[in-house]
Amino acid sequence: MKLIERDIPPRAVWALEQAGVHPLLARLFAARGVNGHDELDDGLARLLPPGSLKGAKEAAMLLADAIAADRRLCIVADYDCDGATACAVAVRGLRLLGAKHVDYLVPDRVVDGYGLTPPIARRVKERGADMLITVDNGIASVEGVAEARALGLKVLVTDHHLPAAPAADSALPNADVIVNPNQPGCAFESKSMAGVGVMFYVLLALRAELRQRGTFDAATQPKLDALLPLVALGTVADVVKLDANNRRLVAQGLKRVRAGALQPGLAALFSAAGRQARVATTFDFGFALGPRINAAGRLSDMTLGIECLLTDDAGRADELARLLDGINRERREIEGGMRDQAFVIAESLLAPDGEQAGEPPPALCVFDAGFHEGVVGIVASRLKDRLHRPTFVFAASGAPGKAHELKGSGRSIPGFHLRDALDLVAKRHPGVLLRFGGHAMAAGCTLDAEALPVFEAALSQVAREWLDAATLTRRLETDGPLAPEYRRTDLVDTLHREVWGQGFAAPTFSEEVEVVSQRLVGEKHLALKLKHQGQPVDGIWFGHTDPLPARVKLAFRLDADEWQGVRRVRFLVEGAEIQD
Repeated sequence: MKLIERDIPPRAVWALEQAGVHPLLARLFAARGVNGHDELDDGLARLLPPGSLKGAKEAAMLLADAIAADRRLCIVADYDCDGATACAVAVRGLRLLGAKHVDYLVPDRVVDGYGLTPPIARRVKERGADMLITVDNGIASVEGVAEARALGLKVLVTDHHLPAAPAADSALPNADVIVNPNQPGCAFESKSMAGVGVMFYVLLALRAELRQRGTFDAATQPKLDALLPLVALGTVADVVKLDANNRRLVAQGLKRVRAGALQPGLAALFSAAGRQARVATTFDFGFALGPRINAAGRLSDMTLGIECLLTDDAGRADELARLLDGINRERREIEGGMRDQAFVIAESLLAPDGEQAGEPPPALCVFDAGFHEGVVGIVASRLKDRLHRPTFVFAASGAPGKAHELKGSGRSIPGFHLRDALDLVAKRHPGVLLRFGGHAMAAGCTLDAEALPVFEAALSQVAREWLDAATLTRRLETDGPLAPEYRRTDLVDTLHREVWGQGFAAPTFSEEVEVVSQRLVGEKHLALKLKHQGQPVDGIWFGHTDPLPARVKLAFRLDADEWQGVRRVRFLVEGAEIQD
């Protein structure tokens, strides 16, 4: 591992300090591209205007007409946390704005697969809907949208994924309206908005349209900001880039959560996870609440997660949150067995003795007949983190009549656009990929079991062409040394209150420390007694068991733990640069 210190522009630091930003935060923000205090303004007035989002105005008119005509609306959701929160935002928001008949349907991961398919369109029609609205899916659902239109349904697609061919209008489904910041011709600046954010923007546009039609005025219009805790959760859980607009959405959601203005389901999930909403952080969204929602889609039925987010009954919310917590524990058990087996398989792929001994191939493909298709994405992420290679993990499809198919989920490393790689594999080997889609860092695909060796070889070939030795070397960006006066619990709390995440990484410091003692705890974590600039401090390296030398350059985040009523700073180790 190579620890790389971020560049810290001194003029930006000075400007932020002059505006009253704490010196440590000024340094951290400047290193992440913030040049002025105005960029830190998270007020709602600073959100990008809905009018710049292509299709938002047309979607608002379509929805306003449907509400006026008392049409029946049906949301087709996705089975991850972004899809669940987007569905809850859509249902709650449309009802707030006057829609009387709002239903939803979420595909089954195993039986239906991803996105709006023709069978799902038919199920929506059978429910008596007049209009179908996708959230967090639909941009690649050409056949599903065509079927829905043929059945007489109005179709509104809201999505954030890349189209099948991002530069071509001909690749888009023939929906009545499409709202997606990544569709051709959209000038919306935030291309990284999550599906829940897109739906929230559609509601903002709808409220403006209804206000223009005289349904209500500025004083009596429904307040959509109550939906922001759900928007924040889905945005963080989907690991989209936290650009300025996304950070504002998340910050606004966090403020309301901390103030106690959150849905009963979110409150119950905080309780089930053993977290406190009054001091909520993006970490809670990404690693506590998000996984419990996601577990429903992975192992059971995402309807459970959506119902938890929709109910206003605290008792029902508590019941559903505890059920989701139980499913998440089951998910962790399944993941643990799969992860161990995947590591064994990956070890067998390492180069034999020789010049590249012990090195993994440029891309990894792992399959085992016992893998659960709902957990392959998590295991791919774990393998990618350990070996620093683009990784696909496959499981046999559990869908009826599809036992011959494999469903794969992939995770990538910086410098390797996973969806573009799949597109190139599909062009070079027509027919190998039955379906595929996704982002730069995460993607999915389906293929015939017999085609796995061809896919594995093709993906490795693309990786050899695109990746060099520097890209294949794990690099961890850090914020450099931590001044000893900042090793305080109050500053730990200050850092935790800020919005950190994908593209706006949580502060990670790095410097050489003395290792006073080290021991294993729980058989898989390294507990450390360190000396940081001559002062003792505890440290913990989760998931790491190899001993460290007496002096070592560590990358670490700041945390605080409590013992006998006393809070103390603790270093959470993220990596080490050890010379051979």
